Amino acid sequence: MKKFGLLLAGGIAAAVLLSTIVPMIGLAVSLVLLYLIFKQFLKAKSTCAKIGLGIVGFIVLVASIHNVPAVIGLVAAYVLYLVYKNWNRNKVSKVKEDSDPFTNFEKQWNELNKF
Repeated sequence: MKKFGLLLAGGIAAAVLLSTIVPMIGLAVSLVLLYLIFKQFLKAKSTCAKIGLGIVGFIVLVASIHNVPAVIGLVAAYVLYLVYKNWNRNKVSKVKEDSDPFTNFEKQWNELNKF
C-alpha cells in the first residue's frame, strides 16, 4: 500500500513538474537577466543609463513575477526526490524481546558489569 501511495504521489509530482518546465526555464532566464541588469545598473555612471536600466529591469522583474508559478514545479521536483529516496527504504521492524529468563539474566548481568 505504501508503494501505491508513493507511485501516486510521484505520478502527480511528475505531471506537475512536466507542466511547469517552461515557466521554470522562463523564471531562470528572467532572474539571470535581472541579475545582469542590476550589475550593469551599479556600474553605470550617467543618470540616463541608470534610468534606462531601471526601466528595463522593471520590465524583466514583471516578467519574472509572471513566472512565479514555476515555484510549484520546484516543489514537485522536491516531492519526486523524496519519492525516489523513499522507494527502496526498508521497513524498520522491531526486534521482539525474548522472554527467556536466562537471556534476560545474561543481558542484565552484562549491563551490571559495564559499571
